[in-house]
Amino acid sequence: MLCCSVLNDTEATRAEPAAKPERGVAGRWRNDLVFFAIAATVIAADQFTKWLVRSNLALGEQWPDPAFFHFRIIHVVNSGAAFGILQGQTSFLIITSLFGLAAIVLYYVYPPMDHGLIRIALGMQLGGAIGNLLDRIRVGEVTDFIDFGRFPTFNVADSSITVSIVTVLIFFALQEAEDARKPKRPSDAGNPAHQED
Repeated sequence: MLCCSVLNDTEATRAEPAAKPERGVAGRWRNDLVFFAIAATVIAADQFTKWLVRSNLALGEQWPDPAFFHFRIIHVVNSGAAFGILQGQTSFLIITSLFGLAAIVLYYVYPPMDHGLIRIALGMQLGGAIGNLLDRIRVGEVTDFIDFGRFPTFNVADSSITVSIVTVLIFFALQEAEDARKPKRPSDAGNPAHQED
């Protein structure tokens, strides 16, 4: 009986490690699929909308004219970064964008971000960064077209990056608040061993 018990335990031990990695790999694959699918969706939407603007509006042309409640679609280009800074620094911006892409992927992988909201936000950041990078590589400047009056003109990639950054900041702020509300562990003063001393 003891021999059979040992054999059964050995067989169970052999079977368990094989099952766990399979579930882990499958779960990781699904998470990665969501991450890259969101990035691909943002890239597709960004490039398609830019193509529509370039195909239907001349540079500087807007629609509708006049603007509808301070909103308009206008075909403009930006050879710099956000808010018009670093104009004409395309090579520098391409290099920094590549570093940014690597940082996003590394932040996603190490440590693995298992929370769904963070996964979505990082996918949006990756897609937005690639969308603007493609413009800089192909034509040396980024097409912007969404205009709300005094606010700087932007595009789908810009809005995706902005929303994702705000989402990450809110997520971690809420996590910090939740951790602060959690009851603290009992101090050593309540430990009987310390009371005896």
